[in-house]
Amino acid sequence: MRIEVDRETGEMRAYQIRTIVETVEDEHTQISLTEAQQWDPSAKIGDMVEVEVTPRDFGRIAAQTAKQVVVQRLREAERDLVYKEFRDREGDIVTGTVQRIERKNVYLDLGRIEAVLPPTEQIPRESYRQSERIKAYVVEVRQGTRGPQIVVSRTHPGLLKRLFELEVPEIYEGIVEIKAIAREAGARSKFAVASRDKNVDAVGACVGPKGTRVQSIVDELKGEKIDIVPWNADPALFVAGALSPAKVTRVELDEETKTALVIVPDHQLSLAIGREGQNARLAAKLTGWRIDIKSETQIKEIEAKKLFVDLPEEEAAVPAEAQPVVAGQAGAEASGETAPVPAEPPNRTDAQGEVPAQALALPEPSERPPEIPAASGAAVNAVEAADGEGNGPFATSADAPDPDEHTKKTAEADA
Repeated sequence: MRIEVDRETGEMRAYQIRTIVETVEDEHTQISLTEAQQWDPSAKIGDMVEVEVTPRDFGRIAAQTAKQVVVQRLREAERDLVYKEFRDREGDIVTGTVQRIERKNVYLDLGRIEAVLPPTEQIPRESYRQSERIKAYVVEVRQGTRGPQIVVSRTHPGLLKRLFELEVPEIYEGIVEIKAIAREAGARSKFAVASRDKNVDAVGACVGPKGTRVQSIVDELKGEKIDIVPWNADPALFVAGALSPAKVTRVELDEETKTALVIVPDHQLSLAIGREGQNARLAAKLTGWRIDIKSETQIKEIEAKKLFVDLPEEEAAVPAEAQPVVAGQAGAEASGETAPVPAEPPNRTDAQGEVPAQALALPEPSERPPEIPAASGAAVNAVEAADGEGNGPFATSADAPDPDEHTKKTAEADA
């Protein structure tokens, strides 16, 4: 296009430059030879001609409207370019400068566009200062009415993975592979690594010389603890390694319920569980197994209970006949009741007509004789023979009658 303006009258004319061709494919940039020769008889194929396309009422308002349309189209084209650029970077890491903080939302300046860090994607207890440079993980890129909107995160596990790719060349080159990641942002993270080259130590490569590689990542995450564990195809060994730094005695797996019973020494139980169960919880997320941690003492108690429950009923139950029977006051003292006084046989009298001392009740012939423990104070220790003083056979010091009662009975017999 070429615009011609008359400075004296203010009149404007617009001319469109077209190329002369045999066959017209684009009417806005090309013109046929026959049509061009109507303005210029000497025109030939390949020449450039100017065709006046001055619109009607081509004044100030029309020019301003055209300007707005052009600017709007340029902005839309720029937004499309930015959207396409960051759409391909979804799941990648970006570095931005904190521009402002509004309603707990942190806005980062990425250069050509602004990204938002919502409160749900911020690390707990982490503060942000204006003009501070931070790294974030691109979670979502969406097209909005005001252009593309980019949502970034500082808590996503992918941030940890991308940071290790930046710091560890072996991971970036594919020699060391990150198998699994479990993270509680701001507190602790665990991730399992495996090496595709037997000559490369996966854990050592991530730690770096004197821990420089992992320390730089810890500093970026504001002191978040990171545990690097070796990945193993054997689930039992993988679970045992995931509970580091605790030492594991053995692991028992239940494939049906996807449960792992982990036995640790007694002094390692609290270390294996971690503060508020954090270590065990991260290990479960990392391995995908439900982990039940027991100490060696607890396992022994559980096994002892199982052994007692598995006994046959004949061995577990005690026969009633085998229970000891205590006669006299011993049985009464054991039950807390007063022992009954055995009845005196009617034909049992001594030589003086006195009532003999109380004797022990003999069992029926069909009954089994009672077992009298020797340690009982009320049991009969020895049987003394009659001494002629009114003590009948089987009389003991514990069974001797009261003296007043004996005197009363003797007076009644004399009468």
